[in-house]
Amino acid sequence: MAFIVDGNNVMGQTPGWHRDKSAARRNLVRRLADFAGKKKARVTVVFDGEPDRLMPDASAFRGVKILYSDRGSDADTRIRRLVETSSDPRGLRVITSDRQLASLVRSSGAKVIRSGEFRRQMEEATRSDRLESDTLEQDGEKFELDDVSEWLRYFGSKPED
Repeated sequence: MAFIVDGNNVMGQTPGWHRDKSAARRNLVRRLADFAGKKKARVTVVFDGEPDRLMPDASAFRGVKILYSDRGSDADTRIRRLVETSSDPRGLRVITSDRQLASLVRSSGAKVIRSGEFRRQMEEATRSDRLESDTLEQDGEKFELDDVSEWLRYFGSKPED
């Protein structure tokens, strides 16, 4: 199965993403890579705007192909072209909440999944891995590995120290 993700639509589901667009892009690509690995799926993400210097156009990260809109265009146009030129558009899942794009790619045979629904699917697919790898249980208490204040409290330090 192959997914084409409208990156800005999925990032837009996260409050504050626009404050650091590069970090939001990298975070989404990491999450997509986890999803792709778990589902054994091909994933292409298309972002609006200029390419990130750490993730240039046509690069890949752990199997996720990264594309950007062409100069003077938008991601929707690039996604539409990807679907139209696909040898198997019926095997594609396009992730977008843009109604016009959804209508266009459906008419080519692709299936559309709304961004919020896909985000939930992505979280479900990777939840068990996160629970196993990002949580430590000690003396009946569970700690998230990225929760620094909990770790500091556990080891007897105050977070402000």
